[in-house]
Amino acid sequence: MSNETQRPDYRPTIKDLPATERPRERLARVGEDALSTSELLAIILRTGVGGESVLSLASRLLAQFDGLPGLARASFAELRAVKGLGPAKTAQIKAALELGRRMLLASPEERFVVRSPSDVAQLLMAEMAHLNQEHFRALYLNTRNQLLAVDTIYIGSLNASHIRVADVFRDAVKRNCAALIVAHNHPSGDPAPSPEDVAVTERLIEAGDLLDIELLDHLVIGQQRYTSLRERGLGFDV
Repeated sequence: MSNETQRPDYRPTIKDLPATERPRERLARVGEDALSTSELLAIILRTGVGGESVLSLASRLLAQFDGLPGLARASFAELRAVKGLGPAKTAQIKAALELGRRMLLASPEERFVVRSPSDVAQLLMAEMAHLNQEHFRALYLNTRNQLLAVDTIYIGSLNASHIRVADVFRDAVKRNCAALIVAHNHPSGDPAPSPEDVAVTERLIEAGDLLDIELLDHLVIGQQRYTSLRERGLGFDV
């Protein structure tokens, strides 16, 4: 081992990893689906800064902004203020996220189609299962159950008094969507619905009936598990 790697302040870089474990090489070898979000972000960033590896920088960004949705919502100035991000890296992040958003919306025939609660869980669980706060999200669907958008409505302990029905349906009306699905995570990892979860569901169903926008389901996301309130008959007439 070199003297450099023995220094107590030494932080390994991408070059210190075996070639087969570096993000770009792993992508070429096993495909992009096999890479973690931090590895994919590291490829976009390309290099670390000030002795910090690019993987460390990517992981720090995801933690600071609560994952990709938080990064997408952050302004250029907010990202630029992060230690290690100059204007070039900030622009690369914003451009990559915007390309992903445009791809989702630009090809209606290829939009994600929700056919079952497991489709929603597959879409959300990888990220939401690891959030340390409750995130309440709405998925907006067209008449063919194609996904139009996903919005984070609320962050914090879920309480019926905190979730404003107007906030949930405002974008649904703007997008002229036919239906929506809501989902939130339980940081404890247990997806068992609480009485508050059922109360929120009932309020949303009532509002949806008035607006002619059907609430199809409410999912609770846990660690590698989820619960569909519709399947359980909680808040829904089944």
